[in-house]
Amino acid sequence: MPVINRIADYHDEMTEWRQDFHAHPETAFEETRTAAIIADKLREFSIDVHEGLAGTGVIGTLSNGDGPSIGLRADMDALDILEKTNLPYASTHAGKMHACGHDGHVTMLLGAAKYLAETKNFKGTIHFIFQPAEELAGGGRKMVQEGLFDQFPCDQVFGMHNRPGLPLGEFAICTGPMMAGNAEFEIRITGKGCHAASPHLGIDTVVVAAEIICCFQTITSRNIHPLKSSVVSVTQIHGGDAMNVIPDDVVLHGTARFFLPEVMEEIESRMRQISEGICSAHGASMTFEFTPGYPCLVNHETETEFVKSVAADIVGGDKVDGNLIPTMGVEDFSYLLNERPGAYINIGNGPSDGDKVLHNPHYNFNDDALPMGATYWSRLAETALPR
Repeated sequence: MPVINRIADYHDEMTEWRQDFHAHPETAFEETRTAAIIADKLREFSIDVHEGLAGTGVIGTLSNGDGPSIGLRADMDALDILEKTNLPYASTHAGKMHACGHDGHVTMLLGAAKYLAETKNFKGTIHFIFQPAEELAGGGRKMVQEGLFDQFPCDQVFGMHNRPGLPLGEFAICTGPMMAGNAEFEIRITGKGCHAASPHLGIDTVVVAAEIICCFQTITSRNIHPLKSSVVSVTQIHGGDAMNVIPDDVVLHGTARFFLPEVMEEIESRMRQISEGICSAHGASMTFEFTPGYPCLVNHETETEFVKSVAADIVGGDKVDGNLIPTMGVEDFSYLLNERPGAYINIGNGPSDGDKVLHNPHYNFNDDALPMGATYWSRLAETALPR
C-alpha cells in the first residue's frame, strides 16, 4: 500500500508549510508563531483546538463516534544553531535553526490531520499533540505535568522522528529501550592558585581536573556491567585567565547516558567517589552536582508490533527494520510513554551526505518524506480506530 493518493495531492502544499516553518525557527517555549499557524490550520480543517498547554503547546482533537482514543505527537521547537545551508528558505532568525527536522514533523502531522478530517475513516478520537521544547527543555514533561492525559485521554500514544541515513520510504524501530536517559553534572574543584613557575606553592586544580576526567572513563569500562550500556562524557572545562597562573578553581561540565535507573545511580555514586578521592589526595576541595534529565525512552511491546505492521502495510516488511540498535541520544517523548502505552518510530530522511546530520548547521529535512510521514500517521489512526 503506497502513499495515499489524496495525501500525495497535498505534497506541494505541505512543502510550502514546511519551508515556512524552517524559515521562522523558534526555540523552547517560544514557538508562538509556529503554534498560531498550527492552530489556524487545525481550525481550517474543522478540528477542535486547545492552545496554551505547556505554554505554547497545541492540541487538536478530532472525534468520529464512540471508540478508543489515541495521541499522535509532533515536536515543534528549533535549536540554537547558526544555519549554514544557504537555502532560499534558510532561517531568518540569526542563531536559530530547524536542525533536527521538527519543521518536518509538524508538517507531516498537519498533513495527516487534514486528510483524517476530510475522510473520517475511523471511529473514536484522535488527539494531535504539537509539543514545544523537546530539545533538552522538557516540553513533554511539562505537558504531562499540566494534565495532558487528564484533559485529552489517550489509550495509546505514538511519536515519530526523521532519521538521516535511513533511505526514503523506510522505517526503523525496536522494542523496549530505544533512546537513552540522561543526566548533567557540574564539578567545581577548588585548590590554591599560584604562579605557574612555582607550582609547589599551590594546589594545582588543572592537574586534579585532568586526573578526575581520566578516571571517569573507568566507570563504564570497569564499574558498569559490560551489557548495560552507558556513557560518561566531560564536555566543558573552565578555569584560569592567564597562561602563567594556576587557577584557584576549575569547573567541569558534562553528561551521562544510560538505559537503566540503577546504572544512573551507579554512575553518580562512582563520579562522586572519584572526585572526592582525587581532590582529597591533592588537598583540594570540591562541590558536585548531578542532575537527572530525560528518562529512557521505552517502546511498549504490543504497540511496537502494531506500528511495525502499519509501516509494513505501507512500504513492505523488508523496508521496516524492527531491530534498530538503540541510541544514546535522548528524547522527551519518553515522558509520554511513561504515562501511556505507545511506540516511537524513525522514518527515513534519505542520505545524510556527510555533515547533513541532525543538529548540524548544514542539515535540512527532506520534503520528499512528507507524504510518506503523513500517510503513516493516517494509516496508523485508521488501523488503531477501525470503523
